[in-house]
Amino acid sequence: MAELLNFKCPHCDAPINFEPGAQKMKCPYCDSEFDIEALKSKDEVLNSQPADKFEWEIPAENGDNVFDDSDMNVFACKTCGGEIIGDASTAATSCPYCGNPVVLSGRLSGDIKPDFVIPFKLNKEQAKQALKAYVGSKKFAPSVFKSENKVKEIKGIYVPFWLFDSDIDAAASFTGTRVRTWSDKEYNYTETSYFDIFRAGSMSFSNIPVDGSTKMADDLMESIEPFDFSEAVDFQTAYLAGYLADRYDVTMEDSIGRANDRVRTSAEDALRSTVNGFVTVTANNSSVQVKKGVAKYALYPVWLLNTEYKGEKLTFAMNGQTGKIVGNIPASKAKLAGLFAGLFAGISALVYVVIGVMGL
Repeated sequence: MAELLNFKCPHCDAPINFEPGAQKMKCPYCDSEFDIEALKSKDEVLNSQPADKFEWEIPAENGDNVFDDSDMNVFACKTCGGEIIGDASTAATSCPYCGNPVVLSGRLSGDIKPDFVIPFKLNKEQAKQALKAYVGSKKFAPSVFKSENKVKEIKGIYVPFWLFDSDIDAAASFTGTRVRTWSDKEYNYTETSYFDIFRAGSMSFSNIPVDGSTKMADDLMESIEPFDFSEAVDFQTAYLAGYLADRYDVTMEDSIGRANDRVRTSAEDALRSTVNGFVTVTANNSSVQVKKGVAKYALYPVWLLNTEYKGEKLTFAMNGQTGKIVGNIPASKAKLAGLFAGLFAGISALVYVVIGVMGL
């Protein structure tokens, strides 16, 4: 079964969290700091835990109301005894009663133990300020949304990613055009020439990320890329203290298709970048052969921020390492109307000038 790990301050026994700024564990009560290396012994619990196994006898007459290992699980907080409820993919959370951060160690052991983790570099307050700046930079956002925008909920979560490395052979064909124009006393001439173009080569890709959680939209996670893998460290549970974390619920095998799509697109773009000297270039077809493809498992830091506007919940995601933030922002109808009115006035003035010139 999963073991709850609590990280407590050796000095005052208060819960300690991972602090992005110091890149250390820090006690918010006595301000003591601890190196991550000093807490390695906690991970020994991880390596000694068997894989999760849940067996429930479901009454036939009430089977719809019984949880199994694919739904929700209940754990007891070691600090206050309160019940912590998490689904089958929850790996780190906090007690809703005493607030202590806990790690469900059995959820990150054996074959499902991450290889690497990129620690949070930006804290909660920095995430809030980033959202404020992001909203403030949007010209057509409603003024009341900018001034009254409040973060209703914010949570830092380690999102599981599969990272794919591969060597590939790729080939692609394109059609390119070149245009020549000339004129004589009577006519203007345009000649368009078409060329068949072929490119082929070998290339290598490393750390191609594919989101391993069904809870996170793939396009949202891809929008806050890139993550800098050079700052990744070997996984230790201490980095999860004070944050949420999910283990993957999309297997490496099920992620290969998306990895293939990303490799193919990147390979085609790389070959396309070598085609120069043409007015237009159109891709026809391509061939990509993956060799020596391998995958590793990592946790990447993401801040999720929720706010509201006119009763609608708006979610923003921020890269917890680089600060890149994305999300949908409402547009002011008045500001858009002003834009279109200005464009229409400009067009009307242009028409008036043209008519005036013709009248002369």
